[in-house]
Amino acid sequence: MNKSKFVFGGALIAAAAYIVLDSCKTIPAKAVAVKPFDKEKYLGKWFEIARIDFRFEKNLSNTTAEYSLNDDGTIRVVNRGLNTKTGKTVESVGRARFVGDPEEAKLKVSFFGPFYAGYNVIAIDENYNNALVCGKNAGYLWILSRKKTISERVKNNFLKIAETMGFDTSRLLWVDHD
Repeated sequence: MNKSKFVFGGALIAAAAYIVLDSCKTIPAKAVAVKPFDKEKYLGKWFEIARIDFRFEKNLSNTTAEYSLNDDGTIRVVNRGLNTKTGKTVESVGRARFVGDPEEAKLKVSFFGPFYAGYNVIAIDENYNNALVCGKNAGYLWILSRKKTISERVKNNFLKIAETMGFDTSRLLWVDHD
């Protein structure tokens, strides 16, 4: 085997290993998932109060997430929002499953077949009315509530927690619910 094929093959294997290992990562290094976590209390409808914007939610307002149990024990996820450019409601349906211990709020969610992304509840109040959620890296952050608004106290507490865990909260987009 000549040297260039060996180097190219090694680089290809290293790139594939990086992609596989990176896709297994479900939570940012400084973030900690809530434990103990009660999935039954978490089920139901949540309003998205704020998010770090990304392509799948671009131009969406009135965004909600609704969680229910599937027969196989996974969690059904229905995300909805109003596209402010077209005036049409957009809906995505997926499924989430726990990465390990079901009492730890570290999950993977999929909206596109076998491709999963991290979904981690990193803060929640004792009544499960407000939650701080992140993805697999610091580019994904959401503040959720059972109501369309949150108090300044809850907002400031969640912002402080997020900043401590390495999130740039100045990137948060505050969602309109009208």
